[in-house]
Parts: sequence; C-alpha cells; structure tokens
Amino acid sequence: MLSSFPTFLPFLLFAFVASITPGPTNILVLSNSARFGLTAAVPIIFGGCASAATLVLLVGTGAGSSLTALPVVQTAMQWAGVAWLSYLAWQIFSAPAMAITSQKSADRLGAWGAAGLQWINPKTWMMALAVVSVFAGAGEDRLMHVLYLSLAFFLISVPCLGVWALLGAGSSRWLRSPRAMQRFNRCMALLLLGSAWMSVLA
Repeated sequence: MLSSFPTFLPFLLFAFVASITPGPTNILVLSNSARFGLTAAVPIIFGGCASAATLVLLVGTGAGSSLTALPVVQTAMQWAGVAWLSYLAWQIFSAPAMAITSQKSADRLGAWGAAGLQWINPKTWMMALAVVSVFAGAGEDRLMHVLYLSLAFFLISVPCLGVWALLGAGSSRWLRSPRAMQRFNRCMALLLLGSAWMSVLA
C-alpha cells in the first residue's frame, strides 16, 4: 500500500501531533477524567475521535467545500464553537467546591457533547480539509486513500487522548479536598477558555 500511497507515513506523524497537542478536547478529557474517573473520559474520547474521523471522510467526499466557498459559514461555526466552549468553561469554573468523590455524574460531557464539539469547531474542519488536500492525493485511488486517512486518524487519536485521560486520572490523588478540586476546576476552565478564544484572536 505504501508504494501507491507515499503520503501515508507523513500523515501518521501529522495525526499524532494534531491529536497529542493541547486543545479543547484534550482539556475536556483531562478535566472529566480527573473529576469523575478514567471511565468517564472514555465516551468523550470515542465521541470526539469518531466525529473528527468522520469529518475527514466527509470532507474527502466533497462535503466540506461550502466551508471554503462561504466564509460566513466558517465564521458562524467559529463563534458558535467559542460560545459553547466558553459556556463549558464557565460551568467548570463555577462548580461548587467539593471533594472528587462527591462529583455528580450528571455534570459529565459525554460522547455526544464531544462529538458535537468537533462539528461546530472550524479548526477541526480546517484540519480535515488540510488532511484531504495534502495527504489524499489525486487519481482513481483518492477515495480509498481518504478511507485510510479517516481510519488511521481515529486509531491514532484514541490512544493520544487516552494519554490525557490517564494524566487526569493520575492527578485525582491530589484532588481529594474540596479546595484542591476547586483550584483544579478553575485552572482547567481558564485553559479551556484560552484555547477557545485563541482560535478567534490568532
């Protein structure tokens, strides 16, 4: 396969870097894992990764052309994403001070919330457009290449986000007191807010 798909190995490196570096989804995985345990982050990981991989597949079949053809669509999605992430950041920041053992499961983000974040995040759409335009190539094998890229992105992003979940679960040992939990929540909220607004101000 590599002989007919020379950009596949460079894509694997790109997918790893894109998935492991900090971003809104990574921060939400870290925060939920620390607050609710490792298993609470699993739906977020699979929801976010499956959604992003699906976007790569859709863009590869031409569904993302309106995003480049209509800048107003991209702008609307960008502000919708920033508004939602800002709301999530406020929910985390204003959470009452309580020990990690008394956190309510109803406050979890969940798979659908993580998946929805990818759909309204123009950075994810731009990533998918970049993947298809740079790595898919042209010719009769292009659609098959897009399928490989989508699957590979999912398989790489899941363990990368899993690392963030492990970091969150490992940090929970220092979050047994309500005060420590509140400081952690506020730190995560500020990081999430910063990552959201940097996409607008950059």
